[in-house]
Amino acid sequence: MLIIGCGDVGLRAVKALGRGPRVLALSSSPDRLDRLRAARVVPLRGNLDDPDSLARLAGLATHVLHLAPPPSTEVHDPRTRALVRALARRSPPRALVYISTSGVYGDCGGAWVSETRPLAPATPRARRRADAEAQLRRWGRRGVRVSLLRVPGIYGGNRADGGARTRLLRRQPLPQEPDDPYVNRIHADDLARACVLALWRACPQRVYNVCDHSHLRLGEYFDLAADLLGLARLPRISLAQAKRELTPEFLSFLTESRRLVARRIQEELGLKLDYPTARESLRAELGAQRG
Repeated sequence: MLIIGCGDVGLRAVKALGRGPRVLALSSSPDRLDRLRAARVVPLRGNLDDPDSLARLAGLATHVLHLAPPPSTEVHDPRTRALVRALARRSPPRALVYISTSGVYGDCGGAWVSETRPLAPATPRARRRADAEAQLRRWGRRGVRVSLLRVPGIYGGNRADGGARTRLLRRQPLPQEPDDPYVNRIHADDLARACVLALWRACPQRVYNVCDHSHLRLGEYFDLAADLLGLARLPRISLAQAKRELTPEFLSFLTESRRLVARRIQEELGLKLDYPTARESLRAELGAQRG
């Protein structure tokens, strides 16, 4: 198995694999090599932004987990293009799983969204992911079992963006209804297990929404978090006020609202979530906080 972009989710996937297949990971950072080795991963020096450094990937693995994001300055995704070209030089892998974003659906006005909904990416980030998906689907039609996992916000204990407690302590206000968007989330451990299951069980050229069973508005989630963690609820402001006070990045997040339908990960992959709703995840966070 070859992991491209073996960060937090990649290492969790390695743990979920147990002592199964031999795992290799592409890394361009010398600082990560010791951590990869400690996780029983064989590091391979290479950089998706330097296609010449990827020659050794050809014919190396039967299963590939592609977790690397596109560069933030591009219109398309040259990293996925370089990876596909490298893997195609010799016998291709049997399966490739790619982590995309649910942002490729664009704003759905809070509607329920299944995997068959047409794409309407509205942000540069989502358009780059849609481009990567298209590249991989074209390649998959040549005989590689490609699976696309469309993922919303990822959370989990030690991730860099912190948990609900950290965000509550920042006291960043949230929009009032009806401008409060529906959000979808997935715990990093559940996502890692979805990746592993998709490598072995996913249908050819199949798309999967990966999220938990909570379908809350953003404010509802943080109200629940505040109550369970014993903190003050965040203030609410009008959309006009939000446009004056909040960052453009956070505002772009507020302009998209959807509720993902994620039956395929249960029915086809057999994934049983460890954190099926926000309440379980927040209780785990509270337990870690007390510990």
